Amino acid sequence: MSPTALSAVSPEHGHVTFLGAGPGDPGLLTLRAVEALANADVLAAEHEVLEVVRAHAKPGVTVVPTDPDPSSNPVPGTGTPQLTVVDGTSATAGAPATRDAAHLVMEAARGGKRVVRAVLGDPGLDTYTTEEMLACSAAGIPFEVVPGVATSVGVPAYAGVPLRGAKGMDVRFVDARTASERCWMEVGASEGTVVVSATLDTIAATAGELVAAGRKPDTPLTVTVAGTTTRQRTWTATLGTIAQTLKQAKVLPSPEGHRPVIAVVGERADAARRDQLSWFESKPLFGWKVLVPRTKEQAPALSEQLRSYGAVPHEVPTIAVEPPRTPQQMERAVKGLVTGRYEWIAFTSVNAVKAVREKFEEYGLDARAFAGIKVAAVGEQTAKALIDFGVRPDLVPSGEQSARGLVEDWPPYDPVFDPIDRVFLPRADIATETLVAGLVELGWEVDDVTAYRTVRASPPPAETREAIKGGGFDAVLFTSSSTVRNLVGIAGKPHNVTVIACIGPATAKTAEEHGLRVDVMAPEPSVHKLAEALADFGAKRRLAALAAGDPVTRPSERRPGARRRRSTST
Repeated sequence: MSPTALSAVSPEHGHVTFLGAGPGDPGLLTLRAVEALANADVLAAEHEVLEVVRAHAKPGVTVVPTDPDPSSNPVPGTGTPQLTVVDGTSATAGAPATRDAAHLVMEAARGGKRVVRAVLGDPGLDTYTTEEMLACSAAGIPFEVVPGVATSVGVPAYAGVPLRGAKGMDVRFVDARTASERCWMEVGASEGTVVVSATLDTIAATAGELVAAGRKPDTPLTVTVAGTTTRQRTWTATLGTIAQTLKQAKVLPSPEGHRPVIAVVGERADAARRDQLSWFESKPLFGWKVLVPRTKEQAPALSEQLRSYGAVPHEVPTIAVEPPRTPQQMERAVKGLVTGRYEWIAFTSVNAVKAVREKFEEYGLDARAFAGIKVAAVGEQTAKALIDFGVRPDLVPSGEQSARGLVEDWPPYDPVFDPIDRVFLPRADIATETLVAGLVELGWEVDDVTAYRTVRASPPPAETREAIKGGGFDAVLFTSSSTVRNLVGIAGKPHNVTVIACIGPATAKTAEEHGLRVDVMAPEPSVHKLAEALADFGAKRRLAALAAGDPVTRPSERRPGARRRRSTST
C-alpha cells in the first residue's frame, strides 16, 4: 500500500505497519519509517528501539512497549513477546497487565487505529513479526512492511568489517541461540564469511562450535557489542583466542554477559583490514560524554554537531530565561519600533529575537513591522533565528561574531544618509556594555532595553551532579562566563580529568578563576567553532595514543577506579 493510500484509510478501517527500526542508531531509520511513525495512533515497540521510534511519533500516541525481557515471561501457550499497554507517551509503574502482542496489534487495528509495530533490525528477519503478519492476514487486517537495516548487516558496517570482498565468497547468517548441529557443520565446512548473532557469554562456546565443525582456530573473528551506537565496542581476535581476549578485556565473566553481540568470522574480519576501515569507532570524540550547559532552546544544534563527532551529549541548562521585572520599557520600545523611532535594531542573542517575537505576537504584529528598519545580528545563530521569524538581517559581523565584531562593521552615524540616529538594543539584563559604548562612539543614540532576564537554573539530578564532580564526563563546553559560574553553583566543579573547552578568553578566565584547567579554546567565539575545536583536540589525543602504542581511552577512564567500574559495565 502506498503512503498516499495509507493516509486515505478511513477511521473505521485500521492498518498495521510492521517497521524495522534498524540496529540502534536513530539516523538509520528510513524516510518511510519516519512518515509511518508520524501517522501512528498506536506504537507497539520492542524495548530496544522504543526511544528511537518514539521521538518521531505524534503527541498523545498510545505507546505499547515490550516487556524488558520478553523471552523470560512468555504468554502461556504462545511463546510470543509480551507487551505492556500504556496510554500516552511513556511507560509507568503499575501499568495494566501484559497481553499477547499480535492480539493487541489486531485489536487496535480493528478499532480503526493506525498501528506501527516496530522491531529491532528488519521485520523480515524476526520470527515473531512473521507470526503477527500471518495473524493479521488471517483476520483480514491490512498491513504493510517498512524494511529496516538488518542488525547482522548494519553492525559489521559500523565496525569496519565488510562482509564480501573481491573474491565474492558466500556470506552466511547464523543465530547461535537456535542453530542446530547440522547448521554448525554446514558453516564450518564452508570458507565464506559467517555472521553470528550471539551473546557475550556464549561467543566463546560459539567459536568452539565452529572449530569443532572444521574452521581453523586461527580464523579471524570480530565481536561487536552495542553496535551502531556510541556505546559500540569491538574486539578483534581469532576463533582460538577470543575467549582469552574477552577475559583480558575484563568483560567476561560479567553480570551483563547476556548482552547481544554480532560476530563476524572469516578473512574479512582481519585486524589489519579493520584498522583501515573502522570509521565509526575512530571518530574524534567517539563515546565521549560531553556536558552541554545550555538552555533547552540553545542546546539541540550543538548537541547534534557533537553527535556527528561520535560524542554522547548531555544537556544541563545552567540558566533560565525570564521576562523583565518591569516590562513597560520593552513595551515602549516595541511601539517605537512600529512608529518609526529607530533606524536600527540590533540583536545580540537568540533569546533577544525570541523576546521581541513574543512581544510582537502579543500585539498581533509580524515580521512586516520591520519594514524600513535596518536589522543587525551578532552572529550566525542569531541571524538564523531572525530568518526563521521572516527577517533577513542587513548586518552580520564579517569577522569575530561578538559585540566587538559587530561594532567593527557598524557604519558611523551620517546625518545626511541616516534620517534617524537611534538604535533599539533588546538584550539580557547582564549583558556587557561593549556594544553600547561602541555605537555611542560612532555617533548613535542607543535605547538599551532589558528584553529578558537570565537567572540561575535549578540544580540537575543528583546522579548528574555526582558525575560532574566525580569525573563521569569526558568534557564540558562553556559558552559564556555565566555558564561557568552557574554550573559550579548548581552542580559543583568538574573533576580534574574532565576536558574544559571555552568559547573565548573571557570565559576561559572565569573558568580559571574557579580553579579549572582550560584545555581547549575556540579559535573564534562561536559554539560551532567550539565544538569543532573539541573534536580537533580529541583527534590529536587519539593519534598521540596510537603513535605511542597506547590504548585509545576516554578522559573519564583515567580517573581513579574508572577501569574497575568500566569492566563491570561493558
